[in-house]
Amino acid sequence: MTEETPNQTSEKEPTVLDLYKSVTKDWASFFNFIQSVWDARRREEFNQALAYEAARQVVVEETIEPTRAITFPWRAVLALILALLAQALVEPPLRLGMISVTIYLAAFGVAVWSYRSNEWHLPALPAVWQASDPLTMRLVPLTLAVIVAVIAFLDFGSGKFSWLNVTLWVISIVLLAYSLWVPSPKIQREASPNRWVWIVIVLTAFGITVFFRFYQLDRVPIEPFSDHAEKILDVYEITQGKPMIFFERNTGREAFQMYWTLLVLNIFGTGFSFLSLKLGTVLIGILTIPFIYMLGKEYGNERVALFALFLFGVASWPNIISRIGLRFPLYPLFAAPTLLYLTRGLRTHNRNDFILAGIFLGLGLHGYSPSRIVPILVLAAFGLYYLHAGTKENRQQAIFWLLLVVIVSVFVFSPLLRYWVGHPDQFGYRAFTRLSSLESPLPGPAWQIFLSNMYKGLLMFNWDDGEIQTHSVLHRPALDLITAALFMLGILFLIVRYIRQRDWRDMLLLVSIPILILPSVLSLAFPNENPAMNRAGGASVVVFVIGALALDGLVSSFGSELKRKVIAYSMVGLLFAGVAYSNYDLVFNQFGPAFSLTSWNSSEMGAVITDFENKYGQTDTVWIVPYPYWVDTRLPGVWAGIPNRDFAMWQDRLSESLAYPAPKMFIYWNADTETERILKELYPNGKVTRYTSAFSGKDFLIFLVEQ
Repeated sequence: MTEETPNQTSEKEPTVLDLYKSVTKDWASFFNFIQSVWDARRREEFNQALAYEAARQVVVEETIEPTRAITFPWRAVLALILALLAQALVEPPLRLGMISVTIYLAAFGVAVWSYRSNEWHLPALPAVWQASDPLTMRLVPLTLAVIVAVIAFLDFGSGKFSWLNVTLWVISIVLLAYSLWVPSPKIQREASPNRWVWIVIVLTAFGITVFFRFYQLDRVPIEPFSDHAEKILDVYEITQGKPMIFFERNTGREAFQMYWTLLVLNIFGTGFSFLSLKLGTVLIGILTIPFIYMLGKEYGNERVALFALFLFGVASWPNIISRIGLRFPLYPLFAAPTLLYLTRGLRTHNRNDFILAGIFLGLGLHGYSPSRIVPILVLAAFGLYYLHAGTKENRQQAIFWLLLVVIVSVFVFSPLLRYWVGHPDQFGYRAFTRLSSLESPLPGPAWQIFLSNMYKGLLMFNWDDGEIQTHSVLHRPALDLITAALFMLGILFLIVRYIRQRDWRDMLLLVSIPILILPSVLSLAFPNENPAMNRAGGASVVVFVIGALALDGLVSSFGSELKRKVIAYSMVGLLFAGVAYSNYDLVFNQFGPAFSLTSWNSSEMGAVITDFENKYGQTDTVWIVPYPYWVDTRLPGVWAGIPNRDFAMWQDRLSESLAYPAPKMFIYWNADTETERILKELYPNGKVTRYTSAFSGKDFLIFLVEQ
């Protein structure tokens, strides 16, 4: 496989037209030109900037695809069939691990044979640009950005957002981006005669993914649990004058989801409800999909991008973590663009991409705690680039670009950074409860637990996704059968290509997987929580791109002859139908029913409370008697439109209800005979009825006192 450096206009000297465009683009440029007439230093800076701007005006981007064999790619087809068979043998209930490994090794052998026969190659990586960064910046807006950021940082010491500090914060980021931004080149690509057809195909695929994300959202998952009560109360308290930077309830949470949910419930009128949480996170999951498309294009071509979009969009893993209504999808949402702009920036030497990478990196740190691992991915990306950089100039530029990413991300992160400075224990409490013996002793030597966790984490994609019911189908591969097989073959081809070509981008894809699953792997205190699909969610960004790369290479192996193309795309259609069917089954026929079996029917209790309010005009004398491992007594109030009340009345305090006038209603668990005895003693005229739940085994009792 070969790769061409794009043809740039950097070989020519700036023209008079270039000078005119540069001088007249804004007043600052004009005055800079006037001052450069008599100031030698400014004249040299102006000449350098002009040359840089002229050099980046037009880029013709070309890549050369690897040579393909003209014979029918039977080896490639055989490798895929073997990989599918191997993966099928570990699907529940078979779980034939050793036989599967043997067949996978055979598939790898045939795949390498196919590679050496010029059948199955990954698509060519986009061409690397050889432009130089002028390493300049606009000092006045940069100085203002620092001053405004410092003022905002000090004001964030209150621990709350305000119109003043948010405005100053946003202004500082805009000024910083403006001070560092450089003119972007115009990229010339060969126009496709079927462009509109391609757009329709992409939009159709995107529409299918949107269907998968929204379908049965009201029922899958059907009931909330305690974390949702915490989130809804956090959102509610924002409206009560508590716009927190970091929400300390329930071991602490970053703020992004709370404000996003508030925006969603106001736009769609869904109130402080479970649906608002789910709708907000599903939208976050959908917003991730365009970045997956662009990432696929950055590591391959538009066809890779389409394949990645579809595989990620219909997959059960990102779909489930988007539906739960918690912060889980924020990890892939911000990991995807960070990786995208880092890779593109290092490939094109375009400083603007690093500014964007810094913005998304900083935003991600406001989202979900596992995003705190993404800075390590950033360092890994620059480290790999630095080791593979061919010239001293490229290495020097890489250091400058890394500083840009760090500075921009710190500006964006500054509200939470200020909270961290003031409350380091609270900020890191949740992470340290998993990483260390803060709450309980480690069950063994830390290094042994880490290696064991990493081993299990790397097996989650094709073997076992763990035992956390709230966001996975238990003890099965995280990927569907077809995607899992493509992923394994994609890993193989990435390793083979890296050995042959030594391109840092291949290695970055490979190392990003163990890095992005670290939030799950580092659960040293509770190793049974690993693998965790939510904390490893950032890895999904890379996993589906790798599967798409393998599939594109397989399609290309059929060649360009019309008959071969028909066969290839028919095969893709069948594979995609299988992927869609399998993931539909996983989400709606397996995860949904399993989740409903383990969740409590708080919605039905909420309906009973609503009926009481409609009949008697108040809910102040409605209580729920807690029982071990039963419903969270805050959740029925959420369904009844009362998000800020805990309806709990503990058994030993039931006598306090005598001070309240009738009517009164008590809801309690059907096996709680002691509560029923106490209530009958307190209210001899009370009436007991059994609420027959739509969920098997979840009936509850209602004790009504009308006078």
